[in-house]
Amino acid sequence: MKQLLLNLNPFRASSSNQTTTHFVQRSKMMEYDQALVWVTLILMVFGMVMVYSASISLPDSPKYANYKNNHFLVRQAMFVTVSILASFIVFRLRVEDWQKLAPYLFVATLVLLVLVLIPGIGKGVNGAKRWISLKVFNVQPSEMMKLFMVLYAADYTVRKQEFMHKLTKGFLPMMITVAVLGLLLLLEPDLGAFGVIVCIAMGILFLGGINGIWFGGIAAALVGIFTSVILLSPWRRERIFAYLNPFEEDNALGKAYQLTHSLIAFGRGEILGVGLGASVEKLHYLPEAHTDFLLAVIGEELGFIGVAVVIYLFYWIVKRAFEIGRQAIVLDATFAGLTAKGIGIWIGIQTFINMGVNLGLLPTKGLTLPLMSYGGSGVLINCIGLTLLLRIDYENRLMMRGGRI
Repeated sequence: MKQLLLNLNPFRASSSNQTTTHFVQRSKMMEYDQALVWVTLILMVFGMVMVYSASISLPDSPKYANYKNNHFLVRQAMFVTVSILASFIVFRLRVEDWQKLAPYLFVATLVLLVLVLIPGIGKGVNGAKRWISLKVFNVQPSEMMKLFMVLYAADYTVRKQEFMHKLTKGFLPMMITVAVLGLLLLLEPDLGAFGVIVCIAMGILFLGGINGIWFGGIAAALVGIFTSVILLSPWRRERIFAYLNPFEEDNALGKAYQLTHSLIAFGRGEILGVGLGASVEKLHYLPEAHTDFLLAVIGEELGFIGVAVVIYLFYWIVKRAFEIGRQAIVLDATFAGLTAKGIGIWIGIQTFINMGVNLGLLPTKGLTLPLMSYGGSGVLINCIGLTLLLRIDYENRLMMRGGRI
């Protein structure tokens, strides 16, 4: 009878259909960003495959003689699994909770950066003390600081919004904080991480409406500081000059050794690559092939096509981060919007530097390729950062439908 009345009343039927359509649209709006999840998973799984390919021959060398051929694959799989499990927990935290925790997380990580420098606590690898050993795996505080700088800078900008055009109350306190952080990172030393963190802080302050004149002046001052650090450090200066002419004999056998073999790898790969697993450069010619120079192995084995696909996937993540951030700001969620854009800056800058180093566009610097290079701290923090981005998008969709967070 009810269906019969609906059929006889066109206005009632139309209303019912509109309600059904509205419900379907609302359901679709409430879904999470599946594309972001899939792109992240694809990069992590592809990274595992390439880490295995790049590290399979390492046990042939004396340094890794006690390792099995699949040692780095098993550990990377463990890191990815832990990262995915952590993401389920992180996604349940509201963005508001992250804003409350931001100052405490920043200070706690600052303390860890101090502990790294204490003999007996900090662990050194290749002349740099950047890790704290927890027996099962090593924690790298500088990786954690990249995410927590995003949160802290976004929270600082929101709290100091009315003072952002004032030097003493708005800009200066943040710059003093970054300077202290930079000093700790340079003592490790980790100039690459410091560069990424400075870009994150400056980018968020710029997006938050900092005075343009002061921003330009401080940016120029930072360029001068980085230049001075390089010029006053003989080994950094030698590395810069070697990068400018890598195939000169002394450079090719010295400071530019990694760069020359990375370029050879890309040259061998050409358009389609030599085939998965068929790299020659990973056979003890290219150092750190499974970490900093993973892209070179991808270029050799999968060619220009493989590298182009990786570049596009990272471009898509950065573009999506800025879209999510812009939507959050439109919804008056300023902290969420600045955090989303900060995550985009972080992933984008680190990816650009790593790829630039591999391709010879930038001087050699110890930065990994996000989500893909071997390393527990890096993969975990990258995954947590992108999960936070996913949560921001989820809350955006919730607010657009009038729901409660």
